[in-house]
Amino acid sequence: MAEFVRSLIKERTRAGLDTAKAQGRIGGRPSAVNEYVLTVARARKAKGESVSAIAKALGVSRATLYRHLGGDS
Repeated sequence: MAEFVRSLIKERTRAGLDTAKAQGRIGGRPSAVNEYVLTVARARKAKGESVSAIAKALGVSRATLYRHLGGDS
């Protein structure tokens, strides 16, 4: 009986997620880096500023900045 109830919950959850996706909604935490922050970070990096200083000034972690800068860093 428990397995059946679990399968019903699973089906309803999947249907809800699919419906939300069809309406253009996405789940998860919003990104800390938008296009503006990325543009500023690239410009500051081009001027020779350290990634640590840029991250501190923009309020993001170094790891996040490295992830978004990719090969630019």
